[in-house]
Amino acid sequence: MSYKLLATAASGIEALVGDELKKLGYDVQVENGRARFEGGKEDIAKANLWLRTADRVKIIVGEFEAKTFDDLFEQTKALPWDDYLSMDAAFPVSGKSIKSTLYSVPDVQRIVNKAIAEKIKDVYHRRGMLPETGAKFPIEVAIRKDKVMLTIDTTGPSLFKRGYRMDKGGAPIKENMAAALIMLTTWRKDRPFVDPTCGSGTIPIEAALIGHNIAPGFNRSFLCEDWDWMPKELWQKVRQDAEEQADYDVELDILGTDVDSRMVKIAEENALEAGLSHSVTFKQVQVADFTTDKQFGIIVSNPPYGERLGDPDEAYQVYRDMGKAFQPLETWSKYIITSDLDFEEHYGKRATKKRKLYNGYLRTDYFQYWGKRK
Repeated sequence: MSYKLLATAASGIEALVGDELKKLGYDVQVENGRARFEGGKEDIAKANLWLRTADRVKIIVGEFEAKTFDDLFEQTKALPWDDYLSMDAAFPVSGKSIKSTLYSVPDVQRIVNKAIAEKIKDVYHRRGMLPETGAKFPIEVAIRKDKVMLTIDTTGPSLFKRGYRMDKGGAPIKENMAAALIMLTTWRKDRPFVDPTCGSGTIPIEAALIGHNIAPGFNRSFLCEDWDWMPKELWQKVRQDAEEQADYDVELDILGTDVDSRMVKIAEENALEAGLSHSVTFKQVQVADFTTDKQFGIIVSNPPYGERLGDPDEAYQVYRDMGKAFQPLETWSKYIITSDLDFEEHYGKRATKKRKLYNGYLRTDYFQYWGKRK
């Protein structure tokens, strides 16, 4: 059976998710906040295991137009819910409605829940309440301009939860956003990589996962593994394929530094949990003191900034320190994400390029300074 699938993403990195899916071999349609593709059961597993920048993988059960609750009920009930849900399935319904006639989200959720329950009871010849004691199938009803989309989440906890982060600092970047920042650079595994404000080490660890071609979801489980129609041997196969594709022998030059010795220790523990302590080095270094004789490297930094963490004046000093420390590194490319639109003024140089991204709900810019090419 082929499924219509959806990989959701933070605003600004949908194209990266689309590129990832294309590299996995799928025909992709990129939309705002998501990428559509099609595939079977193995593809659901593979997408969950391999997508570095997505949030979730969802099955699209149906799409239709509805302006009344009767329309919503009848068209929801007409969908083939019995292809997915067992008689005892738990199916919590979440919802959102934007610029639509059916604007009451609680009512929309209630109607959808009722319609699915009625369909399941009809199929399995049940009366009364359904037990909902079995596997969980989280359902979302999303309505935009009267267009309804009904999906089932296959992922469970978001894909950014890789499972290696044992501890974190005051304002950690999500793992999938960290991967996106790296993938938006020109870094290759044969070049030096540095994060001079590494915090709990997420960006260097994600670089190591990319450098070794390790599937980001390899060490975690997914909600749909509990579904009776997703065979255990299928997951074993997909994980075995991923293990065979990993390149553990490649030598990587990845460094993470931070002014806080406590954060350096946390970063080392997280790298150890990820099985990558041999691939990433962490040191306590102030940004102002950073120096290197290496050439043609990549710097990626997620420094503290006002709305996210700490005192704005301290953040401005970090930006000034960066500008001075990085100036001699003519062959290095530098990529810095911040919500401070005056960053360039404090850094002391105009960016080669800026890209708008959203770190959670916070609008940020990714300031890019390209170094001399070989």
